[in-house]
Amino acid sequence: MLLLSLLLPFVFGLLCFIIKPAAKYLALFSAAALTGIGISLAFSSHAAPISFAFPWIPALGATFSLLGDTLSTILIALSGIVFLVVMLMQQNKEVEHASSFYGLLLLSIAGINGVFLAADGLLFYFFWELALIPIYFLCSQWGGDRRIAITFKFFVYTFVGSLMMLAALIYLHSQTADNSYAWADLMAVAQHMPFQLQLMLFGMMFVAFAIKMPMFPFHTWQPDTYEVAPMPATIILSALMVKMGLYGVLRWVIPFFPDAIAHFSHLIITLSVIGIVYASIIALVQTDLKRLVAYSSIAHMGLMIAAAFSLQSADAVHAGYNTASQGIIMQMFNHGINITGMWVIVQMIEQRYGTRDMAKLGGMSSAAPWMTVALVIVAFANIALPLTNGFVGEFLLFNGIFQSASPYNILFMVVAGTGVILGAAYTLRMVQKVAYGESVIGDRNVDISINEGWSLAIVITIILFLGIYPQALLNLLNG
Repeated sequence: MLLLSLLLPFVFGLLCFIIKPAAKYLALFSAAALTGIGISLAFSSHAAPISFAFPWIPALGATFSLLGDTLSTILIALSGIVFLVVMLMQQNKEVEHASSFYGLLLLSIAGINGVFLAADGLLFYFFWELALIPIYFLCSQWGGDRRIAITFKFFVYTFVGSLMMLAALIYLHSQTADNSYAWADLMAVAQHMPFQLQLMLFGMMFVAFAIKMPMFPFHTWQPDTYEVAPMPATIILSALMVKMGLYGVLRWVIPFFPDAIAHFSHLIITLSVIGIVYASIIALVQTDLKRLVAYSSIAHMGLMIAAAFSLQSADAVHAGYNTASQGIIMQMFNHGINITGMWVIVQMIEQRYGTRDMAKLGGMSSAAPWMTVALVIVAFANIALPLTNGFVGEFLLFNGIFQSASPYNILFMVVAGTGVILGAAYTLRMVQKVAYGESVIGDRNVDISINEGWSLAIVITIILFLGIYPQALLNLLNG
């Protein structure tokens, strides 16, 4: 099933370009199938990792090697669920050049899934670029105003980072005994590099992932790109592609460069908590819903990054993952679900009101009560209220920061905690501005349509189920 999770979106993406009238339905079928495959993989890898490999480019020492462990398969399940929500939302919407639109979406999903599963350095880079290129075309052709300049900035940022990562992978490959790109071989070489060389290679790899997450101060491409991108692309960018960056840190940086991690952890945690407060303050003064959600995402990712670099001890560094890893994986999944719900509701608000400006919104609770209920539930999940899916994961993240070996652990936790307070402030302000006050749309029936209801039902079910019974996901993480 590892190979099927890549082949299915890739083949169906190509079919969308060929069988144009059926493109939307091919994409919907693919999304449903990928959801089933992802959930099955998550449970299958619970007992032991799943692997698949065959020769790819023997002359370069590259193999088509896939690894499905707990981290990978939970993200594959997230990918399927998010894409299914996107496709259900699209069922009553018309898109120009629909075959190209849905074909590019599927190719991007194929690349994202490949990133999460690749156990070969060259294959990882191949899928990393495969995920980026379709999103570039989606944003540049179906985006809003200023899409060309903003999308070009996004492409340059991420492509420069990608080239730095490729250079580091090629160097590590050249140092292996049998010129191998295998993840285990590259890690064995990287761990025993001289300190200065390890610092340099760490920097080259980490910058690529910091841009993708995005981490402060590498985040400047994100709010503009989210604002102009078509909503399906925005959802994939924020729910899945930013996870590629954090996944890269967990898989290709922390196990590879233990000495560099120990050296730079304080700096990276400091930048992360600054990013949490900075993004939260910027979100607090936003009037555009898209930009508010974009900065909210930066703050949430900052907490996950800080936890990832909160190291327990030297032994924990060399072991690969710190004790906050459970919370990180859980929150990667939960954030993907919650941010998808936020974007779905933002799209519904924009379509009904004709604006994203909160100063021009209000009264949704009377005109669309069910949509208001959905907004409140997703908003509560976004601020990690107890009984929503975000609570336990966020608690584990703060616990990881608190228990870190850093002498500044209390300070880091307190500063990061201010992001929670600010997050509640800007999220509840958004709910008040949009849902209550004087109605700007009168008594027109603008509530949830059938396909939108199915999309939100998936999101809200996961939010409430994992909020009430988080052990379901924790059981998979403890496998």
